[in-house]
Amino acid sequence: MTDARFDEKLGISTGGFKEWDSDQPHYHRYEPTSYEVLEYLFERYKLKRGDKFVDFGSGKGRVAIYVHHRFKIPVVGIEAQADVHALAMLNRQCYRTRAGKTRVRVHFEHGLAEDYLIKPDENRFYFFNSFSVDVFQEVLVNITASLEEASRDVHLILYYPMPSYTKVMSGHPLFEIHKEIKLPDTSDRKERILIYRSTER
Repeated sequence: MTDARFDEKLGISTGGFKEWDSDQPHYHRYEPTSYEVLEYLFERYKLKRGDKFVDFGSGKGRVAIYVHHRFKIPVVGIEAQADVHALAMLNRQCYRTRAGKTRVRVHFEHGLAEDYLIKPDENRFYFFNSFSVDVFQEVLVNITASLEEASRDVHLILYYPMPSYTKVMSGHPLFEIHKEIKLPDTSDRKERILIYRSTER
Protein backbone atom coordinates (compact mmCIF):
# COMPACT_ATOMS: atom_id res chain seq x y z
CA MET A 1 0.00 0.00 0.00
CA THR A 2 1.37 3.43 -0.93
CA ASP A 3 1.88 6.15 1.67
CA ALA A 4 -0.96 8.14 0.10
CA ARG A 5 -3.35 5.19 0.32
CA PHE A 6 -2.35 4.50 3.93
CA ASP A 7 -2.94 8.17 4.78
CA GLU A 8 -6.36 7.89 3.17
CA LYS A 9 -7.12 4.78 5.24
CA LEU A 10 -6.34 6.71 8.45
CA GLY A 11 -8.10 9.86 7.29
CA ILE A 12 -4.96 12.02 7.46
CA SER A 13 -2.48 13.82 5.19
CA THR A 14 1.18 13.47 6.19
CA GLY A 15 3.16 13.38 2.93
CA GLY A 16 5.83 15.73 1.62
CA PHE A 17 8.78 17.54 3.14
CA LYS A 18 8.93 20.82 5.06
CA GLU A 19 12.09 22.88 5.47
CA TRP A 20 12.42 25.39 8.29
CA ASP A 21 11.45 28.94 7.38
CA SER A 22 14.53 30.25 9.19
CA ASP A 23 18.00 28.91 9.88
CA GLN A 24 17.88 26.18 12.53
CA PRO A 25 21.29 24.51 12.76
CA HIS A 26 20.15 21.91 15.31
CA TYR A 27 16.79 21.02 13.79
CA HIS A 28 16.23 19.22 10.50
CA ARG A 29 13.41 19.39 7.95
CA TYR A 30 10.16 17.48 8.30
CA GLU A 31 10.43 14.13 6.55
CA PRO A 32 7.97 11.36 7.44
CA THR A 33 8.89 7.74 8.08
CA SER A 34 7.38 5.67 5.29
CA TYR A 35 4.51 3.38 6.15
CA GLU A 36 6.48 0.53 4.59
CA VAL A 37 9.17 1.03 7.25
CA LEU A 38 6.56 1.26 10.01
CA GLU A 39 4.88 -1.94 8.87
CA TYR A 40 8.23 -3.75 8.70
CA LEU A 41 9.27 -2.49 12.13
CA PHE A 42 6.08 -3.34 13.96
CA GLU A 43 5.79 -6.79 12.44
CA ARG A 44 9.09 -7.52 14.23
CA TYR A 45 8.76 -5.37 17.32
CA LYS A 46 5.52 -5.26 19.29
CA LEU A 47 4.13 -2.60 21.55
CA LYS A 48 1.81 -3.78 24.31
CA ARG A 49 -0.95 -2.52 26.54
CA GLY A 50 0.59 -0.33 29.22
CA ASP A 51 3.19 1.15 26.89
CA LYS A 52 3.17 4.90 26.29
CA PHE A 53 4.76 6.06 23.06
CA VAL A 54 6.53 9.39 22.41
CA ASP A 55 7.64 10.52 18.94
CA PHE A 56 10.31 13.24 19.03
CA GLY A 57 10.06 15.34 15.87
CA SER A 58 6.58 14.06 15.13
CA GLY A 59 5.90 16.31 12.15
CA LYS A 60 2.38 15.97 10.80
CA GLY A 61 1.66 13.06 13.12
CA ARG A 62 2.12 10.00 10.90
CA VAL A 63 4.07 7.75 13.29
CA ALA A 64 2.05 8.63 16.38
CA ILE A 65 -1.30 8.13 14.66
CA TYR A 66 -0.14 4.88 13.05
CA VAL A 67 0.99 3.53 16.45
CA HIS A 68 -2.29 4.57 18.05
CA HIS A 69 -4.26 2.91 15.26
CA ARG A 70 -2.27 -0.33 15.35
CA PHE A 71 -1.71 -0.84 19.08
CA LYS A 72 -4.41 1.26 20.76
CA ILE A 73 -1.93 2.79 23.24
CA PRO A 74 -1.47 6.43 24.33
CA VAL A 75 0.80 8.44 22.02
CA VAL A 76 2.45 11.84 22.22
CA GLY A 77 4.16 13.73 19.40
CA ILE A 78 6.60 16.60 19.95
CA GLU A 79 7.05 19.01 17.03
CA ALA A 80 9.05 22.25 16.94
CA GLN A 81 7.71 23.81 13.70
CA ALA A 82 4.49 25.66 14.54
CA ASP A 83 2.88 25.29 11.11
CA VAL A 84 3.71 21.58 10.94
CA HIS A 85 2.33 21.08 14.46
CA ALA A 86 -0.89 22.78 13.33
CA LEU A 87 -1.18 20.21 10.54
CA ALA A 88 -0.67 17.42 13.08
CA MET A 89 -3.54 18.81 15.14
CA LEU A 90 -5.74 18.84 12.04
CA ASN A 91 -4.73 15.27 11.27
CA ARG A 92 -5.55 14.27 14.84
CA GLN A 93 -9.02 15.73 14.48
CA CYS A 94 -9.62 13.98 11.14
CA TYR A 95 -8.27 10.68 12.46
CA ARG A 96 -10.41 10.81 15.59
CA THR A 97 -13.46 11.47 13.42
CA ARG A 98 -12.62 8.48 11.24
CA ALA A 99 -11.63 6.16 14.13
CA GLY A 100 -14.59 6.96 16.35
CA LYS A 101 -14.64 7.33 20.12
CA THR A 102 -11.71 5.98 22.11
CA ARG A 103 -10.39 6.74 25.57
CA VAL A 104 -6.80 6.14 24.43
CA ARG A 105 -5.05 9.49 24.06
CA VAL A 106 -3.54 11.00 20.90
CA HIS A 107 -1.72 14.18 21.82
CA PHE A 108 0.59 16.58 19.99
CA GLU A 109 2.71 19.25 21.65
CA HIS A 110 4.39 22.23 20.02
CA GLY A 111 7.88 22.77 21.40
CA LEU A 112 11.53 21.83 21.35
CA ALA A 113 12.37 18.19 22.01
CA GLU A 114 14.89 19.08 24.71
CA ASP A 115 12.24 21.08 26.60
CA TYR A 116 9.73 18.25 26.77
CA LEU A 117 9.11 17.01 30.32
CA ILE A 118 9.30 13.21 30.29
CA LYS A 119 6.37 11.66 32.15
CA PRO A 120 7.15 8.87 34.64
CA ASP A 121 5.03 6.33 32.73
CA GLU A 122 6.31 7.07 29.21
CA ASN A 123 8.50 4.19 28.12
CA ARG A 124 8.81 4.00 24.31
CA PHE A 125 10.62 6.82 22.49
CA TYR A 126 10.95 7.14 18.71
CA PHE A 127 13.61 9.13 16.82
CA PHE A 128 14.12 9.70 13.08
CA ASN A 129 16.97 12.22 12.91
CA SER A 130 14.77 15.26 13.51
CA PHE A 131 17.61 17.13 15.19
CA SER A 132 21.37 17.21 15.80
CA VAL A 133 23.21 14.89 18.15
CA ASP A 134 23.51 17.80 20.60
CA VAL A 135 19.72 17.93 20.95
CA PHE A 136 19.55 14.14 21.05
CA GLN A 137 21.95 14.13 24.00
CA GLU A 138 19.82 16.68 25.85
CA VAL A 139 16.72 14.54 25.31
CA LEU A 140 18.68 11.51 26.49
CA VAL A 141 19.64 13.36 29.69
CA ASN A 142 15.95 14.06 30.30
CA ILE A 143 15.00 10.42 29.73
CA THR A 144 17.81 9.27 32.04
CA ALA A 145 16.70 11.68 34.77
CA SER A 146 13.16 10.36 34.42
CA LEU A 147 14.47 6.81 34.81
CA GLU A 148 16.23 7.75 38.01
CA GLU A 149 12.96 9.08 39.41
CA ALA A 150 10.78 6.22 38.15
CA SER A 151 12.56 2.98 37.28
CA ARG A 152 10.92 1.17 34.35
CA ASP A 153 11.62 -0.68 31.10
CA VAL A 154 12.44 2.04 28.55
CA HIS A 155 13.13 1.51 24.86
CA LEU A 156 14.65 4.03 22.44
CA ILE A 157 13.74 3.33 18.81
CA LEU A 158 16.16 4.91 16.31
CA TYR A 159 15.28 4.74 12.62
CA TYR A 160 18.10 5.43 10.12
CA PRO A 161 20.43 6.35 13.00
CA MET A 162 23.27 8.74 12.32
CA PRO A 163 26.75 7.57 13.37
CA SER A 164 26.87 10.36 15.94
CA TYR A 165 23.72 8.96 17.56
CA THR A 166 25.05 5.41 17.69
CA LYS A 167 28.35 6.65 19.10
CA VAL A 168 26.50 8.31 21.98
CA MET A 169 24.46 5.18 22.61
CA SER A 170 27.39 2.78 22.44
CA GLY A 171 28.96 4.34 25.51
CA HIS A 172 25.81 5.05 27.49
CA PRO A 173 25.82 3.50 30.98
CA LEU A 174 22.04 2.99 31.21
CA PHE A 175 21.18 1.62 27.76
CA GLU A 176 22.18 -1.47 25.80
CA ILE A 177 21.31 -2.64 22.30
CA HIS A 178 18.14 -4.72 22.41
CA LYS A 179 17.36 -5.35 18.76
CA GLU A 180 18.63 -4.43 15.29
CA ILE A 181 16.20 -4.56 12.40
CA LYS A 182 17.79 -4.31 8.96
CA LEU A 183 15.47 -3.20 6.20
CA PRO A 184 15.36 -5.38 3.08
CA ASP A 185 16.37 -4.59 -0.49
CA THR A 186 18.86 -1.85 0.27
CA SER A 187 22.62 -1.40 0.25
CA ASP A 188 22.43 1.62 2.56
CA ARG A 189 23.92 0.57 5.90
CA LYS A 190 22.00 3.28 7.72
CA GLU A 191 18.69 1.84 6.49
CA ARG A 192 18.00 0.01 9.73
CA ILE A 193 16.28 0.41 13.06
CA LEU A 194 18.17 0.14 16.35
CA ILE A 195 16.27 -0.42 19.56
CA TYR A 196 18.01 0.27 22.86
CA ARG A 197 16.77 -0.92 26.22
CA SER A 198 17.38 0.50 29.67
CA THR A 199 19.63 -1.75 31.74
CA GLU A 200 18.24 -0.85 35.17
CA ARG A 201 14.61 -1.94 35.53
